[in-house]
Amino acid sequence: MTRNKPLIYVSTDIETNGPRIGKNSILSCASAAFLDDKTLVNTFSVNLEELPGGEENEITMAWWQKYPEAWQTARQQCVPPEEGMTQYVHWLNELPGRPIFVGYPTAFDFSFVVYYLERFTGKNPFGFSAIDLRSLTMGLHQAPFLESSKHHWPARWFENKPHTHIALDDAIEQGTAFCNMLAEFQRK
Repeated sequence: MTRNKPLIYVSTDIETNGPRIGKNSILSCASAAFLDDKTLVNTFSVNLEELPGGEENEITMAWWQKYPEAWQTARQQCVPPEEGMTQYVHWLNELPGRPIFVGYPTAFDFSFVVYYLERFTGKNPFGFSAIDLRSLTMGLHQAPFLESSKHHWPARWFENKPHTHIALDDAIEQGTAFCNMLAEFQRK
């Protein structure tokens, strides 16, 4: 039974070619699985081919021009979405506990990931279990929404992890921050 399994916090970051689910594509999807004590259990990363008949968002593509290394990384060794998401489900199912999605912003990343999981595998190992880091910040620091973005987070949460817009780097950075936030929350 999954309720008896330990929780595995799956910090996930995606890179896309636009904001519209079903029209725009996930280019890269990466996750870093953590225990609540900040132990990094495992990582997953895959670059995906664009959706057949999909489109690119002009504003997003202009943004990508500022990050050529991240773009190059996201376009290497791409696999069809069916293959990549099947690999992802297998990876999630092999984790030694119940996967909980962790994201920033979760409304964006989780929505895309669930759409891809359902469309290409018919399975969603996360169910409805997701944690949004901005919401957690609001609760933890009693901060209003406009003061809960990453720009307002204390440096101690980040531990000098890079934010490169390469999905796996960002998933690890975000997961480390989450574990530090969780530890602070548990102390309170």
